[in-house]
Amino acid sequence: MTDDDLIFRLSRKAGIFAEYWDVRGQRHATSRETAQAILAAMGIAAKTPTEIAASLRLLEEEPWHEKLPPVAVLRQGDSAVVGVVVEDGKSAGAFRLQPEGEEMCELRAQLDPTPQCHSLAGRNYHRVMLTLPQLPCGYHRLIREDDDGQVETSLIVAPRRCYLPPELESQRVFGITAPLYALRRAGNLGMGDFTDLKELIVWSRHQGAAAAGINPLHSLFPTQPNLVSPYSPSSRQFLNPLYLDLAQIEEFAACDGLTSLRVSATSDALFVDYEAVSRLKNKFFEMLHFAFRTRQQQQPDHGRIKTYNAFVEQQGQALRRFALHAALCEQFATCDWTQWPISYRSPDSAACTEFSRHRAERLEFHMYLQWLCDLQLRSAAEQADSMAVGIYGDLAVSSSPDGADVWGAQQLYATDARIGAPPDPLAERGQEWGVVPMNPQSLRRHAYREVIALLRANMRHFGALRIDHAMELERLFWIPRDLPSGAGTYVAYPFSDLSAVVALESVRNRCLVIGEDLGTVPQGFRAALGEQNMFSYRVLYFEVEGGRYKQPRDYPQNAAACVSTHDLPTLRGFWEEHDIADRLRAGQFADDEERLAAQRERRKAKAALIAALVEADLLPGAEPGVPLHLTVSLAAALHQFLARAPSRLLMIQLDDLAGEVAQINMPGTTDTYPNWRRRIGQYWQGLDGSELAGEILAAVRIARS
Repeated sequence: MTDDDLIFRLSRKAGIFAEYWDVRGQRHATSRETAQAILAAMGIAAKTPTEIAASLRLLEEEPWHEKLPPVAVLRQGDSAVVGVVVEDGKSAGAFRLQPEGEEMCELRAQLDPTPQCHSLAGRNYHRVMLTLPQLPCGYHRLIREDDDGQVETSLIVAPRRCYLPPELESQRVFGITAPLYALRRAGNLGMGDFTDLKELIVWSRHQGAAAAGINPLHSLFPTQPNLVSPYSPSSRQFLNPLYLDLAQIEEFAACDGLTSLRVSATSDALFVDYEAVSRLKNKFFEMLHFAFRTRQQQQPDHGRIKTYNAFVEQQGQALRRFALHAALCEQFATCDWTQWPISYRSPDSAACTEFSRHRAERLEFHMYLQWLCDLQLRSAAEQADSMAVGIYGDLAVSSSPDGADVWGAQQLYATDARIGAPPDPLAERGQEWGVVPMNPQSLRRHAYREVIALLRANMRHFGALRIDHAMELERLFWIPRDLPSGAGTYVAYPFSDLSAVVALESVRNRCLVIGEDLGTVPQGFRAALGEQNMFSYRVLYFEVEGGRYKQPRDYPQNAAACVSTHDLPTLRGFWEEHDIADRLRAGQFADDEERLAAQRERRKAKAALIAALVEADLLPGAEPGVPLHLTVSLAAALHQFLARAPSRLLMIQLDDLAGEVAQINMPGTTDTYPNWRRRIGQYWQGLDGSELAGEILAAVRIARS
């Protein structure tokens, strides 16, 4: 066997694809350089023939070293069996089972032999199957004890499907979605906050909506306020304190000078000035925390202090590590922990332990802000209790390499790789998203605890959760650091296990799941999502077949449909081609011919949309041809067209109700476009008197009823 044969055999064993097909059907073979770089990112030595052979042997023999697997994931109703490795001539030992929330009990082992056997270092091993009693859904413990000691596995039993709100079993509903930071309100200090979310919920409910959707609220980087993408966060488990409404914090009344914050000089700005907002809010966060500490010292038994202490206890080590990372970012004036002194690069180091002890007050400051965020988001969620769905949240695909998540769990992340996407018509050079993939082997070895914690944190206050790039449940496009995005390839993930964990947390948190399945989608993936009640994500612009837009009847039932998304033009921007002009200004076209080709494609798309509306009898008496401008009647017809689909959920962008021109984010740009900064151009509460918003909402209500 040649070196190349060995390296690709090792790669396949590690889950690295030998090849993949792009959206055009073109085959891409994984190069040796890419395979070796991804193996290195996984922590698998593969530089020399000796290392390759040794690593391959380790991976192939690993299951035979496991007396119990680190985790076993079962579906409710399936045969409850777990593989157990036994050395010839030895007893399998005794087994104990602890169902979640119950006492430990002895397990009468029923062991069934299998034909699997293996030799290691002159010893023979075979695998037997341990039959377990039927268990309810939950997280259980299985313990095996033999002459060599005790081992334990996490036993996860999941429902067969994700949660579906009862109202959606018989109704088709709609929701309204907005980038929270973009909302205007007198006194919200230049960006939307949790009070704006409450008002959006109330207004949406008044319009007949079942959901109020928002961008990810993940924590970003307090010392680097211009790192603003909610899809490249420091932590996906914790929240961005800039969304706090200071006036709603109890300590507000005890702080001199805070009353002046009710009117903000930046409230009419076109864009969010994150530096100014951060500077202003952080100044008063310090004052609020000082007032809180004063009460803490004077009234340690006060109910508010007890509530804070309970929150800290509940969040445990994850919150403490997050706060430690934030404090160290301040200490070293950078969040890039690879640039910190070596003794601080591990959260478990003696230096970090000592820092935590000496700077306990600073860690408490960051934990206090997270507690406030949780209180205000919980209050908004309670406002949404009467809606069929509630708050529709968003979970980013991963975290920034500089962030708290990666620093706090380095053993789970492949820090020498990035996640992206292969070349496609929207990004001919491929995409690199600047976030770090989790190592699928490490996830299994740690019993998916990080995934469980992420889902719990993000489902706690939401009635629906959109999982960005849901294909991560089955595969992710890894790009080795320092290689171009086109040099990446796919890495496999344990879909059966991960989707089961999603289903269990979905049911426990009564949270609908939407899997964003745009781009290069694996064959059969959408069907697999549908079988588990994970909604597909269907965008009008992309629902084309053979040059014709699909009619509403062709949309799936288990889906969230929408006209556009944060990464695409608004409806008005699309129709009037403002996005093409923005792309030209941002330098995204190689030459005039590429720009002209984009314009030709757009005009074909608009003509096809008009044809689809005519076929659906939604443009009676319309003039022939394609209008240059988006009229009120055309905008309403397009939304009504989509609202007729059998898809259970329709999401309407507040941007489209307000007639916004510019899109929220332009993929592939950093400094050449104001991504994640544009604010709604008017006080959106005034949409009650808007003809455009009124006609769209009326059309949707008619079609959904």
